[in-house]
Amino acid sequence: METLRIRKRSIGLMANFRKSQQEDNDPILTTSSAAQLLGVAVSTAQLWIESGALESWKTPGGHRRVRLSAVTRLHESRSGKQRLGNVPTRTLPSGPEFLPHPTPTYPFPDDEVERLLAVDATALVDSAEDPVFDRLTWLATLVSDTPMALITLLTSKRQWFKSRIGVNACETPRDWAFCSYAIMEDAPLIVEDALADPRFKTNPLVLGEPHIRFYAGFPLKDANGFRLGTLCVLDREPRRLREKEIRALRELAAIASDELKRFDKAHAA
Repeated sequence: METLRIRKRSIGLMANFRKSQQEDNDPILTTSSAAQLLGVAVSTAQLWIESGALESWKTPGGHRRVRLSAVTRLHESRSGKQRLGNVPTRTLPSGPEFLPHPTPTYPFPDDEVERLLAVDATALVDSAEDPVFDRLTWLATLVSDTPMALITLLTSKRQWFKSRIGVNACETPRDWAFCSYAIMEDAPLIVEDALADPRFKTNPLVLGEPHIRFYAGFPLKDANGFRLGTLCVLDREPRRLREKEIRALRELAAIASDELKRFDKAHAA
């Protein structure tokens, strides 16, 4: 009997694991998120749900939910011969991390859905090192006299470093990213002492490696104005930047943004 109970428990755990894997690979979306991905109004998505064109189900609370796979199927049908409505299609995300996090614990801009698609469109996340970006981070440390510099891209799950100097890790969880705050507006985010800032004083990147005390992040934008990530410089000691250092970093961020636009165009082609 004991062996049978253990076997049943193992089968149950495996089933839960498979279900979790399926959900990670086929995320659940709200009607609003599905509409944004399809490039239509929420009311249009609701009509497609009611007609059965977009498969869905109701939660116990009465809210409609859809799977990414259902959105993908509808997207493909709209792109093909049997086009549903006279609405332009758009590219769907290549993976779950380019979809908005269902329960984010970090700040995010109002255009997060579109911003994530724009990050995905560069095809740069997890790409190989690039000397162009590496020169920019090196110059950033030089003009600011800081030991660390990064060029980051933000997905819904992580902060990935396209280029890095003085930092061993190649990525961090999005929850830890100072850059999540930096992409909220066009102006640079400058944190002179992270331990004195309530947003960051308990951050694992402050309390542990690389022991960030100073941060200055300059948003990187694509051709449509979406803030994809940042050029940022870091130090293990509190400090201030002079105006000429801020101006130099702003110029380097503009060059990095131009490079991102080039990759976006190449991917679109």
